[in-house]
Order: sequence, then C-alpha cells, then structure tokens
Amino acid sequence: MKSDLSFVALVLICLGTVAPIGALAQGVPLQGAPMPSLQLQSKGDIPSLSGAIEWMNSPPLSPTALRGKVVLVDFWTYTCINWLRTLPYVRAWAEKYRDQGLVVIGVHTPEFEFERTIANVRRAVTDMKITYPVAVDSDGAIWSAFDNHYWPALYFVDAKGQVRHEQFGEGHYEEAERMLQRLLVEAGASNVPRDLVRGAGYGAEAAPDWSNLQSPENYLGYERTENFGSPGGALPAKSRAYALPSRLKLNHWALGGQWTFSKQFAVLDKAAGRLAYRFHARDFHLVMGPASPNASVRFRLLIDGKPPLAAHGLDVDEQGYGTVSAQRLYQLVRQQVPIADRLLEIQFLDPGIEVFAATFG
Repeated sequence: MKSDLSFVALVLICLGTVAPIGALAQGVPLQGAPMPSLQLQSKGDIPSLSGAIEWMNSPPLSPTALRGKVVLVDFWTYTCINWLRTLPYVRAWAEKYRDQGLVVIGVHTPEFEFERTIANVRRAVTDMKITYPVAVDSDGAIWSAFDNHYWPALYFVDAKGQVRHEQFGEGHYEEAERMLQRLLVEAGASNVPRDLVRGAGYGAEAAPDWSNLQSPENYLGYERTENFGSPGGALPAKSRAYALPSRLKLNHWALGGQWTFSKQFAVLDKAAGRLAYRFHARDFHLVMGPASPNASVRFRLLIDGKPPLAAHGLDVDEQGYGTVSAQRLYQLVRQQVPIADRLLEIQFLDPGIEVFAATFG
C-alpha cells in the first residue's frame, strides 16, 4: 500500500507478527482463545460509512438509513486467508437473518496495492458469492473512522445505531451468532431462529488443520519477508539471478532465476524461474498474479520432487500444472494425512509473475 494510506502506524500481519510498515494491518486467528462473556454494553454510535469510494450490491448506506436494523460490519480484504475462513459464516448469517432485520456490510479495506483496483474487488465479490452490501474502502476512511486494526474484524451494531460488541480474528462463530440473535430479539424481531449455521467452507474457505499448522504466513516482498534462503539474500529493487540452495530449513524459502524484489512482492523477469518453500501444514496458498493486465503465467509444482497427485490444491491439477491469470490467493496444496514437512517447488514457465505472500492452513 502507498504511504498515503496512513490509517494505522504499527501493524499485525495475518498470524500476528508486528511490523512497522505504515499502512497495513491484518487479523489474527483466535481459534481456541477464550471468548469474552457476552458483554453488550454500548461502545458508542456506529461511525460514518461515508468514506467508501464505491458501493457494491447496494446503494450507499448511512447510519441514519440503517436505524432500526441490526448491523454486522465485517472488515475484509479479499486475499486474507484468516478472513476467507470466516466467510462461510458471514455469508450464511446474512442470508439466514435477513428477514429478521439483519444487515451485513462488508467493508473492503485493501492490504496489497492490487486490492485497490475496483475490477479486482468486483471479481472477488462475484467469485465468492457475496450478495450483501460491500463498501469499497480503498482509501481507508471507514477503517479510520472505526479505528480498526485487523482483518477480519466484526462490529455488532444494534437497532439504535449503537456498537455493542467487537470481535477480531477467526473462530468463536457460535458466540458471534448468539450475539446476533440477541440483538435481533432486542430489536423486536419475531421468529428469530435459535439454531446455529454450519459454516462448511470449501477450498481456501475451509477451516485450517490447527493441529498440524506449523508454518506461519510469510510476505515475499523485501520489506517484510523472513527466512529467505537464496545465497546472497534479497537485493531490493534490482534485477538479479538467484539460485536455490541445496537444502532449505523448515519455513525457509528461496528463488531461482532472474527476479526483482519490490517492497510488496518479487517479480520474475525471465521465464523458467523457480520458487521453493519448505513448510509443515495441510494447505499451502500463494498470493500472486500476472504483472501485466490480461496476461497469464503457466506454472508447474512438485512436492518433494514429485507431482502432487491427491495432494493438489484447487488451482492445480494432479500433475501440478496451473495457470495464474488474476491477482488473488491460489490454493496449491491440500495434503492428505499424515501431514509432514514438505518441500514445495514451483517452476514458472512464463515471465511476469508477481508473488506476494505464502499462507497456510
């Protein structure tokens, strides 16, 4: 993100590491953390929603227009794995309680520069089957109004326009739904369902395998990357030939071929570049995209030197072949048990790939 998005000074990346990078923030997975008791005291009026540069699935909404409705404000950015895994629940709540007076508003505040592009957000809304209102917050105005610091972040607003609760990160879906039910009953809604949704996610939206998740998220631009293993390290902002080391430690990664490191990503300058990553998790995802609009980049991946077969993710076939044609999160690996340390190697057959972040599940 550009420095003019100054809506937070210190940030948390997706799994909670602090990094002083100005304009970014990320949610933390709170699975298994103690949930606070259902304290629903007023935290003040819902902040303004006027900073959106565009609305999707709805005309612009305001606190005045929403008075009388229970509102759930969901801060998201479309490549965040922590938010993606909450989406099945948020989508289901929006549908289930719509007739009882619930309005879900997704506030899309971007992390990466490409997430500011309206066409990318619109594609994500369509692909992810998001039908509730979305405020496109590309300048961070709504984020600042809420003094928010996380993706995902949920704000529960009662029918009087008062923020009654905040919830950050993954997990605690039962408690969140019980809060919605309580606020709807308070608002006078009749026939509020008392059962709970089953948020069975598919692909990257599936709940992680927490018991086997030993690899933290890692950004691949020079500003925030960790454990880069190519000899000589990362050279910022200059094209250079990189080589893969003979061995990588767990949670280390490396490049081979001609690449240029930018702050947010590494870009392949010539065809036949490689990326290697040793990880321990059921799922391996890579946020990436073509450097040029309407371009595509072919790739092939191997796991421990072999085609992935049954361990392939949604975006590759059993032999490990895939194509990058949009800037988004790609699911490359979904391992079968037993889960063990694995070496992922990707060969990009075309130049112009930009790789942003590796995430795990």
